[in-house]
Amino acid sequence: MDPMNRGPKDFGHDPYGGDPYDRADRGHHDDESDTQASRPRPPRDPLTPDFGQPAQGLARTVQLVSGDFLLTVNPVDGSEIEPCPPGERPGRPVKYAPAERADMARAARPPLPAGPPLPRLPLLERQEERERLVRLLARGRSVRLTGPSGSGRTVLLDTVAEDCADVAPDGVVRLSGHRRSSNDLLYDLFAVVYNAPLHRPDRALLLELVHDIGAVVVLDDLEFGGAALDELLEATPECAFLVAATPEVAAPSADSHLEEVFLGGLGRGGGLELLERSVGRVLTEEEANWAGDLWFESEGLPLRFVQAGALLRQRDQLRADPNVFDEFGYFGGPGAPPVDAPFDAEGGHDVPLPSLADGAAPAALLASRLSESARATLRFAVALGGEIPHQAHLPALVGDTHADAALAELVGCALVTPVGGRYRLASGVYDQLATAGYADDTGGHAHTAAQHYAWWAGHPSVGPERVAAEADALLAALTVLVPGTTPAGPDEEGSVAVLLARTAAPAFAAGLSWTVWERCLRSGQEAARLSGDVAEEAYFHHELGILALLGGQLDRARAELEASIALRGALADKRGTIAGRRALALVADRSGGALPGGRTAAGEEVPAARYEESASPPGGVLAAFALPAPPPEPDTLVSRQAGTGPGGKPGGARLAVITGTRRNLVAAGAGALLAAVLGTVVTLGATSNNETPSDSVNVNPSASQGEDGGGIGADQADQGGDDAGSTQRPADPGKDGIPNTSDDPTPSTGPSTGESGKPSDKPSDKPSDKPTDKPTTSKPPSSKPPTSKPPTSKPPTSKPPTSSPPPSSGTPSTSPSPPDTSDSASGPAPSGSSAMSSPADSAPGTPGGPDASSTI
Repeated sequence: MDPMNRGPKDFGHDPYGGDPYDRADRGHHDDESDTQASRPRPPRDPLTPDFGQPAQGLARTVQLVSGDFLLTVNPVDGSEIEPCPPGERPGRPVKYAPAERADMARAARPPLPAGPPLPRLPLLERQEERERLVRLLARGRSVRLTGPSGSGRTVLLDTVAEDCADVAPDGVVRLSGHRRSSNDLLYDLFAVVYNAPLHRPDRALLLELVHDIGAVVVLDDLEFGGAALDELLEATPECAFLVAATPEVAAPSADSHLEEVFLGGLGRGGGLELLERSVGRVLTEEEANWAGDLWFESEGLPLRFVQAGALLRQRDQLRADPNVFDEFGYFGGPGAPPVDAPFDAEGGHDVPLPSLADGAAPAALLASRLSESARATLRFAVALGGEIPHQAHLPALVGDTHADAALAELVGCALVTPVGGRYRLASGVYDQLATAGYADDTGGHAHTAAQHYAWWAGHPSVGPERVAAEADALLAALTVLVPGTTPAGPDEEGSVAVLLARTAAPAFAAGLSWTVWERCLRSGQEAARLSGDVAEEAYFHHELGILALLGGQLDRARAELEASIALRGALADKRGTIAGRRALALVADRSGGALPGGRTAAGEEVPAARYEESASPPGGVLAAFALPAPPPEPDTLVSRQAGTGPGGKPGGARLAVITGTRRNLVAAGAGALLAAVLGTVVTLGATSNNETPSDSVNVNPSASQGEDGGGIGADQADQGGDDAGSTQRPADPGKDGIPNTSDDPTPSTGPSTGESGKPSDKPSDKPSDKPTDKPTTSKPPSSKPPTSKPPTSKPPTSKPPTSSPPPSSGTPSTSPSPPDTSDSASGPAPSGSSAMSSPADSAPGTPGGPDASSTI
């Protein structure tokens, strides 16, 4: 059940023969025939694996169910997602049996180092805290154990977990909070208790399942508090938590009801006893005094006394044999650290005690006395941010077939400490080693580790669970390499960071480690962007979109998938584009389409359609000012589109009247404008030409002064005198055709007639009392006939003269008028010329003046 040591074929023992690292080119062994499998192969050096040669064989795809989605992890074109068919839905998860839980608990422990087992140190001065924790957990209370790094929290948790094995129905569950969120811990708790392979329930089902778990949850290295911790406790009301954290972690809220237990350092006596247990003998007086100073310097932290015990053991070995650490030539060659020289030795070899500074920060001195493989392992650990690679990877990384024994040296010196199912550098060791020069070639060691992990994670014999167990080391390598990624040259290989992320991401997805999957995808996407690898960048965008869709983040999923489709479209990647479009269609389906009410199926608002005229707001106007929808308008009437309100109101009829009034005003304005245009056209037509041609008939006769200065249709009486002109032009100009000459006939004097043809006995009742303010001008002779028309008994449709116009039948007015006035509508005309009418006697726009009708 150990994900790193599942069987003999995993590490060191190959059922097909040979070394497991020599099987990179035999990933298709199961698909080959027995003849091909038994074919002899050329020998290869197992310490120099071919990192650049990819494993031959089909791509490893995995189908899993997440919520109501069926996810197919495809490492070639990108994962495919679809709604889970009813036949593929898994049943409700069931809990593991007690025996299965015990096997899983043993597999989750850190691997035992190679070599003889190390002695287990006793738990000193912690009996009171131990009993209190067990008593609180038995009552169902949750407890937070707070202590500084190196105070022995992990050892105390192991002891309390053994004491509470039979307290809860679901036993004891060990979890690690290192770089884990509240949601991650809920899924980890579900995976430990329930048997649900390749099934990741949604949030609702997860909360329902963990609600039924009744266990003592021992949670070490917690990194959050406050509201996140409250969420974890509320989701698991049947569990009793024992969480361990450092004082730097946020405190729980006041409503969490967590009991607080503080863990301090050991006393002076406890420190000395722990040091003696670690050394394996009684301390001398000199060593006891040195240990007393160390206790004061380290504040009694047990970790410092265990490391000090390792220093004293090394001192004892040096005193017995100065070359004990040079048995395999570890200190030989140029640049090797010097062996401690004898000091104050008489007849023997003596080594002084370490200084107090070395006792408080012993990492550099301890590492200098370790084997070369152990020191190389420490350099890789510093390059990977404190993560110790699994001991199965150390031979390939260090280049020594026996490098897996280096872990036992590091554990024995207390330079590493267990965290979950792996090891990390102990508290303070990273900074001490970095100061001693172990971080000089961080980039080179991270590059080597990334090459190895990229080859290993893509190997067909490595399952997703094993890759997920080594996730922290892989992500640490990516963290170091991604910022320094540059575009590769024409003859250079691609970025190793992109290769590692591309290989490990599908394994993280298949292992249901989605937080690690997301971190790997984002690191890979950034590395691909920096290296200019567009195809890989499109892949990472696609996977990020799938992950966002699984988490219900539809907007982020849409953005990532659209970016992936655009990049793959530019590369003409047909299969990748199709996979992206399918996922994008599922996003659109989950988002919902627009409904008539302006909202989507998911409840989101959709902006209203835009018209050329102003439109209503998307959600409608306020109900108090809502205008009802207007009735259908005629095609000839153009009106603005009005928005409808959310509901009818009592004042709707009044608002409808207001709307109708506006339409009437618009129609009236249009009619007034049309009438004005027609009137203007008529006026311009009437005033454009006042002369009537001789060959046209005037259908609108007027009893007004003619345009040639003559009077109205009736003949005027001759005024006589030399300076008084006739008031009417003679009807016959005579033989010479020129009016006002001696040969013109004398007009007859008869009664004047009106429009009806009857004689008028009444003189003009409105004499012209205004003199003409403009001198009269004579009109040049014209060959046109006079415009005066003879009176007829029919409507005024007089014909123009044909051969010789007859004299006017009208009679002039009988009342004489002085030279400067006239009883007729016309003014005095000078003799011998045709008089012009005064402007005051004629109305604008008409042939005659305003008094013409009164004169008739």
